[in-house]
Amino acid sequence: MRIASILLAASLAAGQVNASDTNGLPGMAGVDHIGITVPDLDQAVTFFTGVLGCTAFYPLGPFSGGDSAWMQDHLNVDPKATIPAMRLIRCGNGANLEIFQYTAPDQNPVPPRNSDIGGHHIAFYTTDMAAAVAYLQDQNVQVLGAPTTMTEGPSAGETWVYFMAPWGLQLELVSYPGGKAYEDSFEGRLWDPRS
Repeated sequence: MRIASILLAASLAAGQVNASDTNGLPGMAGVDHIGITVPDLDQAVTFFTGVLGCTAFYPLGPFSGGDSAWMQDHLNVDPKATIPAMRLIRCGNGANLEIFQYTAPDQNPVPPRNSDIGGHHIAFYTTDMAAAVAYLQDQNVQVLGAPTTMTEGPSAGETWVYFMAPWGLQLELVSYPGGKAYEDSFEGRLWDPRS
């Protein structure tokens, strides 16, 4: 049994076996997409494609549960919620974005902040932080402060800065061309778009 554990650990370290193959969700291979609800689908698609350079794929919708509780039972939203339209987007080398435009009687129009329960952000890797920040500023995109470079701890080597989509979605630029400090202490690696 000890030899099997050593072989499994070596395979995990070499990236030949996913950790999910040993425990957790059966068959889990990775993140396929991240879903985001926006107030205006056309505005969001234009921002992601025209400003960030993502590629729009197929649209879906409309969807509703009619007089049933389908929307509540399957999506945990108000039974009268509808999805007039949604769109799939790909941004470089990473998970896809599934962008929704919802209507709902109880819809909260204020995006959550990072400090709110359910708060979130999407980070985009850039190979040229200075040029990317200058580009966003030229596009009149709100950049929050100046890029921060981590010099200590496991994220040392990473530079990051937050920016905002026009409707208030929090986004981030990250860059770590020389890797991060954690790589000296851990055999495994976090996924990153450089590879």
